[in-house]
Amino acid sequence: MNKTIAIIPARGNSKRLPGKNLLPLGGIPLIAHSILYAQANSETIDAVYVSTDCEQIKNVALEYGAKVIDRPVALSGHLEPTVSALKHVLENIEIVDSVILLQPTNPLRPVNLLKEAFENYTHSNVDSLFTVTRNHQKFGKIMEGRYMPFNYKLGQRSQDLDPLYFENGLLYISKADLILRDIILSELAIPFIIDHPFAKVDIDTQEDFDFAEYVISRSL
Repeated sequence: MNKTIAIIPARGNSKRLPGKNLLPLGGIPLIAHSILYAQANSETIDAVYVSTDCEQIKNVALEYGAKVIDRPVALSGHLEPTVSALKHVLENIEIVDSVILLQPTNPLRPVNLLKEAFENYTHSNVDSLFTVTRNHQKFGKIMEGRYMPFNYKLGQRSQDLDPLYFENGLLYISKADLILRDIILSELAIPFIIDHPFAKVDIDTQEDFDFAEYVISRSL
């Protein structure tokens, strides 16, 4: 039987917004949103792991029913890639088939997103999947003092643009053996399109956090 786990990587040291993973959002710590979301999808997820180097985050994770893997200092720097934390978890637990990465900085997710994305991942027989959202903005570059449109022509209507998408970070699904090779998304990864206000919530600064509070207050 294939086993699927969720991993929530949560460092204690945040440069732009200190202690952000523990800040109260909607009445509970930021990290708790991802833990509870994973637990609400127990038909897909067999176990929920938090990888952290912080004792406070560890205590909160345990309080909310997650399992905790203590992350070494060497894997906890702000330049350390996320895949190293995921790999460390896999190297310290029993063998699993798939990993669902839930970033605590993307705390708000539509109820059915994980179920629908995992079904797509399973039926497509791919090694990885990630969520994306359509962007309707007009982008350009400034070169030698001149504005150069990137994805449109000057005067073109926004609704007539060729579609562009951004990686929204809501969730990632990968085969465990891919992560053990230091890869989260392969070249065969498929995008799962989601159009929802939650896709715009990605917390890195105080302004991002304030926006998340606004969005969650509107969704209650």
